[in-house]
Amino acid sequence: MFKNYFKIVFRNAKKHPMYVLINLIGLALGMAVSMVILLYVQFELSYDRHHPDGDRIFRVSRAWFNPDGEISLHLGHTAPPFGPLIQSDFPEDVEVSARIFNFNPLIKSGTEAFEEDRFFFADPEAFDLFSWEIVAGQGKEALLEAEGIILTESTAKRYFGNQSPIGKELIAVLPGGDYPLQVRGVMKDLPENSHFHVDFVASMIPVVQFYGGLEGFMSNYGSNNFSTFIKLKEGVKYQDFESQLPSLIDRHMGANQAGIPASQGTKLFLWPIADIHLHSNLASEIEPNGNIDYVYIYLTVAFFILLIACINFMNLSTARSSLRSMEVGLRKVMGADRSILIRQFMGESLVMTFLSMVLALLLVWLFLPLFSDFVEKPLSFNLITHPEYLLGIGGIMLFVGLISGSYPALFLSGFMPARVLKGTFKAGKGHERFRAVLVVGQFAISVVLIVAVLVVVNQLNFMQSKDLGFQKEDIVVLPNSPQINENYLIIKDRLENHPGIRAVSMSSRVPSGRLLDSQGTTAEVNGELTQIDVRIADIHVGHNFLETYGIPVVAGRTFDFLQASDSTQAFVLNETAIRAVGWSSAEEAIGKQFQYGGRRGFVTGVMKDFHFESLHQPIVPIVFMISQNRNNLLSIKIDATQREEVLAYLKGEWAQLRPDFPFEPLFVDEGFNRQYEAENRLKTIFTFFSGLAVLISILGLLGLVTFATEQRTREIGIRKVMGAETGNILVLLGKDFMKLVGIGFVLAVPISWFGLNSWLDDFAYHIGINWTVFLVAGILAGLIAALTVTSQTIKAAWANPVKSIKNE
Repeated sequence: MFKNYFKIVFRNAKKHPMYVLINLIGLALGMAVSMVILLYVQFELSYDRHHPDGDRIFRVSRAWFNPDGEISLHLGHTAPPFGPLIQSDFPEDVEVSARIFNFNPLIKSGTEAFEEDRFFFADPEAFDLFSWEIVAGQGKEALLEAEGIILTESTAKRYFGNQSPIGKELIAVLPGGDYPLQVRGVMKDLPENSHFHVDFVASMIPVVQFYGGLEGFMSNYGSNNFSTFIKLKEGVKYQDFESQLPSLIDRHMGANQAGIPASQGTKLFLWPIADIHLHSNLASEIEPNGNIDYVYIYLTVAFFILLIACINFMNLSTARSSLRSMEVGLRKVMGADRSILIRQFMGESLVMTFLSMVLALLLVWLFLPLFSDFVEKPLSFNLITHPEYLLGIGGIMLFVGLISGSYPALFLSGFMPARVLKGTFKAGKGHERFRAVLVVGQFAISVVLIVAVLVVVNQLNFMQSKDLGFQKEDIVVLPNSPQINENYLIIKDRLENHPGIRAVSMSSRVPSGRLLDSQGTTAEVNGELTQIDVRIADIHVGHNFLETYGIPVVAGRTFDFLQASDSTQAFVLNETAIRAVGWSSAEEAIGKQFQYGGRRGFVTGVMKDFHFESLHQPIVPIVFMISQNRNNLLSIKIDATQREEVLAYLKGEWAQLRPDFPFEPLFVDEGFNRQYEAENRLKTIFTFFSGLAVLISILGLLGLVTFATEQRTREIGIRKVMGAETGNILVLLGKDFMKLVGIGFVLAVPISWFGLNSWLDDFAYHIGINWTVFLVAGILAGLIAALTVTSQTIKAAWANPVKSIKNE
């Protein structure tokens, strides 16, 4: 049976190679794109599903609320007491809890030193919670001693080669100085599809000591730097358990001075570990996560491209139905019923799909490594290690074969043999209308994708070019250190003496970072000191920080190094903070009493609002104050014309100031651009796949136009003999197709407007969708369709009319 289907397909290929090639290439491109995107989606959905008890493992997050109930800050980290308290307060529900704390120390081994960003302090119970597999030495026992540390296999090889690392010593440079660590165990590397990755797992004991001992550690609710995980017991519903956490907060944190329970201002939430990667994009994450919205977008693009390819097949098959009408009529006369013919045409469709799948697999094999590198995911298409992919391939083939072959099979098998054999057969208006609907749908999808590309590009350009309210260009950021801090003024003067360095300052955070720090606020409002319930983020700075970044002051003054009181009593706020406190203007705020945390003083200046964080985030209230012990970053404003010379000079200075640490400067503008990597990637993928979708649409339109001109060759010849010009014939043949493209454009406008507005809502600051975007998309689609139609119809229009009539 299938042998016969293959014969018919190859016979058609010999007689009508262009149509078969269009179907083959269209289906192959559609299936190849779909498989590549599905591999990416499958990998994204697989995060953290390797834990045996993953359905019972949850991360605890913490949120703070304004008086109106709106979340002012939501962290993926919590304070150190919460994990142990959750387990001790609810022993009947919680099986185990563990905290991990990410730190970036310098690790010394012999004469070598490396700065590590996958270094974690962890509770021993982490090994009871995660599926961390020990391959040598100790596991959780290694974390019971202060100097105990466990390395992953790749890290052990990096530091010690093929030697056994057990018992070897490493030195970690921690805030308190050098700290000796002894390798007690080796564990397998965490899989790539984990929402965080470790190279080192060290004992939590040094962290407890840094916080002043266990009592201070377990009473510190302000240091929200710890990733807290719990494993619930079997049968416990996490939503029900989460509802009990406010009582824990009130029990241990009590109420504020006004008698308001602590749970009214802060809450704990549980996140299933498998949901973190795609659903959690909080203000603090161990590593950047993915986004479920982009997964849906990629799936939609894959479906659209596959649908366009199927539409091509259906259109060409039904358009060429008259060429097979005699075959159907003869088969029916010879006794074939409709079900037999349906099976035959569906079989031919499946054979065509199979041949297209062979080409699609070749395309996937060629281009998957490039796509994998681009999305920075270890995607693979190994059918030996993943035999389940065969089911996916079979599913795609069956879907495409049935969708693309269903209507042609029903349509062709419905021919009446008597009318066909008499030569009076003609496809009904209903079939022509259905084919028109398919063309409209095809170009509507193409226009939607073109509009999406234009909007994504415009939004990205807007984010990268928008005036952020300060001078972000040519500012180099380097990490501070206690040694630099102690000699800051001397180092600052030395650096500023270089002709290419305009200014040097320091701060606790720099623009492009997240505003995570805040304390309680009291301010003088209407002559009285009033507690401010709105969260105000704090930035500790050096005296000339605002000048270094060119942040405008709208009232009062900035910090003055010559006024000693500024170091302990001066506050500078942004305009949003002024409104949050309740002052009517910036001028009114100047000189008002202000208490922040444990510091009392006065508002000396108000700066113009500027974007400290990315444009995903709204501008929040900010207070700036002078500090020496919180400034862990140096900001160095340089002359752009001397960039290379300055960087070379700084590298030499760095070798003296922090000889063991690598010189890794960060430019502030590059820091902002890194926050838009997901949008950059979306732009590139959208552009490429939209181009493919348009290409497949062109192939289908090309086939339809070619067939239409072939069917009207005699008519065109007669019209030319009667005096019709080339332009008249072009209009005659092209107007119907261009009308369908126009209808597709009209349908695409509201669909794309609604979908893209939903996407733009994810940004606190975004462009509006201007009508010109639709105009450009419509013109592009129209030009592409017009060129496709013209390229074929002009051949018929220029053909010798005598030959056209004679051949017909």
